[in-house]
Amino acid sequence: MPDLETSSLKAIRTALLRWYKKHGRDLPWRRTRDPYAIMVSEIMLQQTQVATVIPYFERWMKRFPDIVSLARAEESDVLSLWQGLGYYSRARNLHRASRHVMKFHQGKIPADPEAIRAFPGVGRYTAGAISSFAFDLPEPLVDANVARVFSRLLDLETPIDSTAGSRVLWELASLLVPEKGARLFNNALMELGATLCTARTPRCEECPVQKNCLAFERETVAVRPVKKARRKTEEIIESCGWVFAKGRLLLEQQIGKRWKGLWKLPLLHKAPGDKPLLESRYPFTYHRVMLGIYLAARAGLSGNKLTWFSVSELKTLPLVAPHRRAIEQLLSVKRRSVCSAGFD
Repeated sequence: MPDLETSSLKAIRTALLRWYKKHGRDLPWRRTRDPYAIMVSEIMLQQTQVATVIPYFERWMKRFPDIVSLARAEESDVLSLWQGLGYYSRARNLHRASRHVMKFHQGKIPADPEAIRAFPGVGRYTAGAISSFAFDLPEPLVDANVARVFSRLLDLETPIDSTAGSRVLWELASLLVPEKGARLFNNALMELGATLCTARTPRCEECPVQKNCLAFERETVAVRPVKKARRKTEEIIESCGWVFAKGRLLLEQQIGKRWKGLWKLPLLHKAPGDKPLLESRYPFTYHRVMLGIYLAARAGLSGNKLTWFSVSELKTLPLVAPHRRAIEQLLSVKRRSVCSAGFD
């Protein structure tokens, strides 16, 4: 259990709320208590910065303004609108969650953290966020920003991504969240981590809870939080074929867990010895991929569900982001020797 006295907890709450009322950002999902809109924002914000999410959130709410419209949508339309945000499993889970709500809760998100946690793709944090921000329930929250704040308040030497470290953080969150006004307090806590108590350049001189921060007192802010050693990055070679004829491009739909339902350039049986049309690198999780795209014939492809698409159809097709960039670059090629062989 975190070693903080009741008076310290109260002081942290008071100082944090006073600061937030003056400095909190005006974000679109903070202007509503609609649990659906809040669920959309929270899932979009997972591993994605606020500035990136805002335009996607606003487009999403225009296209799918409520649970009903999302539940009725085709998965391809959902993935297409999500395109560019990455981590497409979030979009699929959000789509599945909407159908779960329609089936089990008559189209209304319940004011019950445990029921919300049963939604596809919703864990402890997201369930608490929806409950807190939509229904003002006193649910604790620990996201990456909050974990960093807490690790510094406690000067926590235990890695925050360990079981023991996570337990301490959630215990502190439970102690701090007030019975009344949890919505405002949790927003303030997250805002502190996002704007002042940042990972690289924390602005301790402006921090409203500086007096209660052990890491500031002990001058260990720069080395908090502690995390477990990172896995070594693995290099992967991905060789794909470019088959373009009569204004159409041959693509493969993905069936694996990570990119299920998205389209990409099809894999080759084996990488040819000639020079690729295009090479690019992109990361995912603990991998770094070298993507090589080669002129090919359909017979040399090993992909599943190969389909022709016109250039105009590519604009709205849910494509794997690195492949979309590569396709756009290759389609823009003009007056090169490869044009006569593989381009219209």
